[in-house]
Amino acid sequence: MTRHQEKVDAVVHRAIQRILAKGVADPRVRGLVSVTRVSVSPDSSEARIWCSVLPEERATSSIHGLNAAAGWISRRLGGEVRMRRIPRLRFLVDESIKKEAEVLGAINDAMLKENSQTEEDQEDQAT
Repeated sequence: MTRHQEKVDAVVHRAIQRILAKGVADPRVRGLVSVTRVSVSPDSSEARIWCSVLPEERATSSIHGLNAAAGWISRRLGGEVRMRRIPRLRFLVDESIKKEAEVLGAINDAMLKENSQTEEDQEDQAT
């Protein structure tokens, strides 16, 4: 990815985050919606926006609501950033945070199991 592309992604990311912070009128968009990553195509025709939604139960409906409001958000984006072409927006659920939490939980469980096993071994050696 070129430096220019990284800048475009960052500018769009910040602008979308500001627009979402002001609120979207669609009632399906509820809960805490955070933009985690943005990828604008090299020709600026499309932008994929990964979002995390809390609580997780509302993620699917919130993403549907964001995709339904994509035209409105795109018009607001055009007012916030200066680009020759405003990309078509596509919102996606970011599963990476959930997966990261699962991995960290598994590591923590393994460490606790190892610590309890080590303590048992030390008690056996002491007796």
